Amino acid sequence: MDITGILLFAHGARDPAWARPFEAVAQQLRTRTAPERVVLAFLEFMGPNLIDGGQQLVNAGCQQVTVVPLFLGAGGHVRKDLPELLAQLRAQHPGVSWQLAPAVGESPQMVQAMADIAWQASQPL
Repeated sequence: MDITGILLFAHGARDPAWARPFEAVAQQLRTRTAPERVVLAFLEFMGPNLIDGGQQLVNAGCQQVTVVPLFLGAGGHVRKDLPELLAQLRAQHPGVSWQLAPAVGESPQMVQAMADIAWQASQPL
């Protein structure tokens, strides 16, 4: 049986507080599997980057990795930057199966959750 990993991918920011919700997602996932099988990586400003995060999962013995873009939509970073980075990971680690999930913001569950939150926020106290 292949050892699977999850590589969360977020944009990154100069303000460390920006990453807290993404770190919470990673932490919740770590309660569902071996903690070393979940890595949160960033495009810029924060570390690890996607290549280093992928290396961490390879070092943990993962043979199958799902890359999950923590973006609300599939803009240029998801459509252009991410495939280029993923191609680098595939070239560096050809024995690992790298799967790319859709941006989380495009899932029906996320759309429903955002609509529910907006609706609740609009209701009188």
